[in-house]
Amino acid sequence: MENTVHPPDLKTLRKEADDYVPAQEPDQPPRIGISANRKDGVSCIADPYYQSVVLAGGAPVLIPVITDVKALEAIVNTLDGLIFSGGGDIDPYYLHEEPVPALDGVDSYRDAYDFLLLHMAFNHQLPIMGICRGHQMINVAFGGTLYQDIHTRFSADALQHSQSEPRDCATHAVEIADIPSKLRTVMQGKNTLPVNSLHHQAVKEVAPGFIATAIATDGLNEALEHPEYPIFSVQWHPEQMAVKGNEDMLDLFRYHIKEAALFARAKRLHRHTLTLDLHTDAPMVYTGAFDLGKRSGGTFNPPYTEGKVNLPLMEQGLLDAAFMVAYIPQGERTDAACRQVFDYTLDRLSQLTRQETLHPSRVGIARTPDDLRRLKQEGKKAIALGVENGYAIGKDISRLETLKQRGVSYLTLCHNGNNDLCDSAAGTPEWNGLSPFGKEVVHEMNRLGLMIDVSHAAETTVYDVLNESRMPVIASHSSVRALCNHPRNLTDDQIKAIAAKGGAVHICLFTGFIRENSGETGCPEGTLTDAIRHINHVVNLVGVDYVGIGSDFDGGGELIGCRAANELIHVTVRLLKEGYTYEEIQKIWSGNLLRVMQTVQAAIR
Repeated sequence: MENTVHPPDLKTLRKEADDYVPAQEPDQPPRIGISANRKDGVSCIADPYYQSVVLAGGAPVLIPVITDVKALEAIVNTLDGLIFSGGGDIDPYYLHEEPVPALDGVDSYRDAYDFLLLHMAFNHQLPIMGICRGHQMINVAFGGTLYQDIHTRFSADALQHSQSEPRDCATHAVEIADIPSKLRTVMQGKNTLPVNSLHHQAVKEVAPGFIATAIATDGLNEALEHPEYPIFSVQWHPEQMAVKGNEDMLDLFRYHIKEAALFARAKRLHRHTLTLDLHTDAPMVYTGAFDLGKRSGGTFNPPYTEGKVNLPLMEQGLLDAAFMVAYIPQGERTDAACRQVFDYTLDRLSQLTRQETLHPSRVGIARTPDDLRRLKQEGKKAIALGVENGYAIGKDISRLETLKQRGVSYLTLCHNGNNDLCDSAAGTPEWNGLSPFGKEVVHEMNRLGLMIDVSHAAETTVYDVLNESRMPVIASHSSVRALCNHPRNLTDDQIKAIAAKGGAVHICLFTGFIRENSGETGCPEGTLTDAIRHINHVVNLVGVDYVGIGSDFDGGGELIGCRAANELIHVTVRLLKEGYTYEEIQKIWSGNLLRVMQTVQAAIR
């Protein structure tokens, strides 16, 4: 690609600009940020980087080398994808190493810029492509290591990876790994690829969770990617070859632009529809008072030092609403214990409603579907309230009305153990389903307009609830037993029965309920890909009107590819890839739950 040379005539230039009619929003080229190099204090970039983006159908945005977090955040928030460019060596102190004699000069200011930019981009879940230095930087940022100098630290007999030939010329070949990968897909199954080369630092150990997708003939890493996140990188300089007509290299940019365009579609959907997570345990990770306006502060599951659901994460991931529950572990069923548990429940609910006072411009408490819609229109996040485990009310049915007055929308009948209401999926049957008191609770919840949640309940309990309830019921965080044979999951017959009653099953992102044996030593962790299979299964079984998302974040829920509220936008991206329409995705994110909630609350007597 050559830059168009215009005559020095203002009239001609103005006419060209005015005559252009931009495409409508969905067809706009995705905005691709390109990290700048830095030489003699000047932010700069070689033309082929942005030329390749334009040739591949993107709109390049050059990001100056700055370390002002406020400015970088504002830039990242406007992007649909990001490319990290080549340049000088990375400071070995980022690897906790002393510099070796062969190390070239480093630019610590650019290092800080790149690592800040990458972290912010990952927080926003942008598709990321790394080139040369960018490849090495991605590896370091996610926990991998580098050879500071190839010939003195990797092998004296290594290929000459710092070429003197023109950069659009191939100087050696790489072997593409014979495994499923983004790179192999882009290269249409090719085993080898001629590339150029200009580096003397190189990837040593690939970052945890990433996979090596290409190596040079001397064994040096040449490409890596993450199997679930939209991140890939290459050691060579594809931009130099792409602008000279190399279709393989241009295809790398086309792939990245396609991922960015898909991400842009997901962002538009999130901006125009209500997205909600039906089950999170945010109050459980704190003791005493807490502030969800801050990103850190949780204490659940060390070594994690922050909750997975809070306002900053919801804002970054464009998640509109989270149902936050007062989780109550099953304990003694004495009157004294039940009183103490109920007081604790009210305390957790009070801490949640307090967030509206702490951050009135950012969040509100939602008690009805109209509240959820209104807060979305006002640009605020919504917190809706639930209680996990009917043990919270003990044997006192009047406590249900208290919970309703406090703004609670649903009650999960039990947790991991039987209580005075019903049998749990865990443990030995006590009531063979609902207890006599449990049946009264179901009727009273119908009267009060409280949604009944059957997650954690025994099969017999689920069927008893469906028989006793006049209203549709929900499973706030349950997955599919046909795909993961766990007693906490729902059988196909249960799913059909819940759907027949007009209810909805919300897929749980807890690894043990998504992939069998995933919690055992040596067994792989569940992935977002696995979760999408569960959604597809419900849709294929009963239709798209009866499924949703209940992450169980802060209650153990997280998957590779979806570990916190800011990463839930990946669900949308993956559903778009699966071919779901905007209307279908809207149902999955909120439409189905709002229908149930509206029906249940409309029946208040």
